[in-house]
Amino acid sequence: MTRVAVTGATGFVGAHVARLLGERGDQLRVTYRDPDRLSRLGELEFEAVKGDVLDRAAMRRALRGCELAFHTAGVVGSRPAERVWQVNALAPRVVVEAAAAEGVERVVVTSSVAGIGPVPPGEVGDEETPFTGGLGMTYVDAKHEGELEAVAAGARLGIEVVVVNPAYVLGAPVDRSQPGETSTRTVGNYLRGRLPAAVDGQMNIVGVRDVARGHLQAAERGRPGERYVLGGHDVSWPELLERIAELSGVHHPVAILPPEAADIGRIAERLGLPGLVSAEGLTLMAQNWCYSSRKARRELGYRPRSLAATLRETIEWYEELIDAGAFRGGRPSSLSLAAAGMRLAGRVGLVDGARAAERYVGRRLVSGP
Repeated sequence: MTRVAVTGATGFVGAHVARLLGERGDQLRVTYRDPDRLSRLGELEFEAVKGDVLDRAAMRRALRGCELAFHTAGVVGSRPAERVWQVNALAPRVVVEAAAAEGVERVVVTSSVAGIGPVPPGEVGDEETPFTGGLGMTYVDAKHEGELEAVAAGARLGIEVVVVNPAYVLGAPVDRSQPGETSTRTVGNYLRGRLPAAVDGQMNIVGVRDVARGHLQAAERGRPGERYVLGGHDVSWPELLERIAELSGVHHPVAILPPEAADIGRIAERLGLPGLVSAEGLTLMAQNWCYSSRKARRELGYRPRSLAATLRETIEWYEELIDAGAFRGGRPSSLSLAAAGMRLAGRVGLVDGARAAERYVGRRLVSGP
């Protein structure tokens, strides 16, 4: 029986990692800040240690007596920028240093393909893709910095550090009563008719259960100091929305914005003008995040499921939430009002007009009926 600690175990990826560890019989310890979130781990047996990942003393208490640690804690988003930077860029070093002080043999650090950076248009990235900068995106820069800090601390202190880089993670949480994490909300918003637009960028979609298995494989077979992309399937946003519509039977018109919309969003944000989503969110969506997982397949034995399987799992979970009334009573948001406007445009024929114009402008303008 291996004694294992997991930071961020009440989060989307972390909870699935913790569940797999529990299922294989490991002695599990998890860190938490909010005790109410521990219920997200269901019937899993574990020891809970309260502490922030930036608190070195708390992390030493959490890791004491453990042989292996998974640092899955992180902030997905762009706000508040200071917290995003601290948790994603600084905490990995704190955890590795605490692990070294307590004699932990190996730490698996959860980064993201964002930590490698966006890929030039038309190319497919991998672990060796040069980081050319995060285009001013706090999340991207912080994830990249966190990787560097963790690996450097491991080399300095003689502890094995392996980094995993999940792509865009979908699927259902361990606690299916929860309304979802940041990455899954795009699917949920579409199914609920609250997604008015998407930017015509590229991403790689992977299932959360595949990512969790990849973590355990990295712990067993990953080489110290190396990173491993845990991806699935490259797809554009318009293609993804069409697959969701096909699998769910739900059809809503969604405007497809050009990548340049991200630049407009940044200008508007600097001028203090309101927007449906943050400028950084638009910029992230506008990039090319196509990535290869060949290295993880070859060295770890990583095998992700099909895109259809991942989407079905995500859709079925959101349908359960909708049927259970999890979203009833909420006030209309700017997103839902804009989406209602798109549906009205479809009813009066404006969407058909936009579709007819696509042949002249040479790009997609709308997805859906």
